[in-house]
Amino acid sequence: MITALLLLQLGTPPVYDRVILGGQVMDPASKLDAVRNIGLAGGRIAVITTRAIRGRDTIDARGLVVAPGFIDLHAHGQTPETYRFQSLDGVTTAHELALGTADVAAWYRAREAGALINYGVSIGHIKVRMAVMHDSGTVMPVSDGAYRAASPAQIGEIAERIEIGLREGAVSIGAGFPYTPAATRDELLAVFRVAVKTKTPIHVHIRPGVSGLTEALALAAETGAALHVVHINSAGIAETPAMLEMISDARAHGRDVTTEAYPYDAGMTEIQSATIQDMYRAAPDDSLAQLEWPRTGERLNRESFDRYSRTGGPVVVHTNTEQMVAVAIKSPLTIIASDAYWRQGTGHPRTTGTYSRVLGRYVRESHSLSLMDAIRKMTLMPAQRLEARVPAMRQKGRLRVGADADITIFDTSRVLDRSTYREPSLSPVGIQHVIVNGVSVVANGQAVEGVAPGKGGRGEAAR
Repeated sequence: MITALLLLQLGTPPVYDRVILGGQVMDPASKLDAVRNIGLAGGRIAVITTRAIRGRDTIDARGLVVAPGFIDLHAHGQTPETYRFQSLDGVTTAHELALGTADVAAWYRAREAGALINYGVSIGHIKVRMAVMHDSGTVMPVSDGAYRAASPAQIGEIAERIEIGLREGAVSIGAGFPYTPAATRDELLAVFRVAVKTKTPIHVHIRPGVSGLTEALALAAETGAALHVVHINSAGIAETPAMLEMISDARAHGRDVTTEAYPYDAGMTEIQSATIQDMYRAAPDDSLAQLEWPRTGERLNRESFDRYSRTGGPVVVHTNTEQMVAVAIKSPLTIIASDAYWRQGTGHPRTTGTYSRVLGRYVRESHSLSLMDAIRKMTLMPAQRLEARVPAMRQKGRLRVGADADITIFDTSRVLDRSTYREPSLSPVGIQHVIVNGVSVVANGQAVEGVAPGKGGRGEAAR
C-alpha cells in the first residue's frame, strides 16, 4: 500500500481517510496552539499542516478547538452505557484503576467484541481481597473482605493474585483503604512491594485527610512504590490545600507521586460499603442529612439510612465545598479524572459531565485554568502517568504525526455540563466531534451508533 509520505515524495497529493480542516489545534506536548489541518490514515495522525489537504471524509473544524482525546484514569462502570456517556463528554480512553477487578483476563475477554472507546483496568486489591476472603458483597466488600484481618497465608495469596493480574496485562494496581479497614499494614506493605517488584503504579483511594495521605506516602516511601492518590478533593475536603502541599513536597524530594481531582463538591459510593457504614451507622440525623438517595433526591435520616442500607445502591455524599474543589482543579499537580459511577440506571453527574464542566466552568467562566492547562490535565498528564507500564499510552494524549487518532473537537464558547444529581444522564453541550482510533463516535454533538473502534490498553511486564 502506497503511504501518504511516499505519495508526497512522488509529488502526488494523498487522499487521507479523514481530514479535520481549519481548527485551532492545541497540543500540550508540543505547545502547538494554531490553526492547522490534520489528516488521518490507518487510525493514526498522518499529517498536521497549514497546507490544503483532502480526505475521503471531512470535518469542518473552523471556530472549534481540536485537542487530543480526553483520558480518564478513574471510571467505574465500564459498560456500553457508560462508554457512550463518556464519549459525549469528549473521553476517548477510560480506565478503571482504583477499584479494578480480581480477574484481569476475564475482564478484557468480556470486551473483545469491541467497545465505543478505549479501555483498561487495574488488578484491584479490594476485589482480590473479596475473592480471597470469600466476601458476600457484589460491588464492594460488606463482610469478611472488609472486616476480617487476613492471615499470613491469605496475605500471600492476595499478593500472588495481584502478580497474576499484572502478568495478564493489568494497567496498574488499585486499592481503597477505607473499603478494607481490616487490612493490616503488613498486608498493605505486601501489595506495595508487588508494585515495586513489577514497576507498577498503585492507584489508592486513601483514608480521609492528612492522616490518610501520611499513611499512603509512608507505605510508598518504605517500599519505593509509585503512588497515585485518587480524587484528592474527595479525600481532602477542607484539608485539600495541605495535602496538595504534601504531594508537592514528596515530588520535590524525588518521589513518584501523582494525584487527580474531579469538579464536583459531592461524592458517591455504595451505601453498603464500609466507608459509608463505618462513618454513618451510628451518626445523628444532622450528619445523615449529608447523604442523598439519588433516585428520589431525599436527604437521609435514621429510618431511611437503615432501610436503604438493607437494599443497597449508590448514595450521594455532600461533604465538600466548591472552594476546595476549585483549589484541587486549579492545582498544577492534579490530573482531571471523573470517578465516573453508574449502576442500574443511576449514578453521579460526573459520569456524563466532568470534562465539559472543567472546560465550561473553570476555563471559560471562572478563568481558574487556561485552556491549554486544562487540556494538559485531561490528556498529556494521564498518558504520562501510565506510559511506563503501558507503552501504548505514548501514542495517546498528543497531537503529532504517528500518534493514535484519538481526538476531541469542541466549541469553547458553548461547552458546558448539564447533568445534575437528580438528572445525572444529561449529556453536555459543545463537544462536537469525538474520534477514537480514526473513527467518529460523536459527530455534530450526537452519538454515532453501530461503531466500536475502542481498543484495550494493557500493561507490559517490567524489563
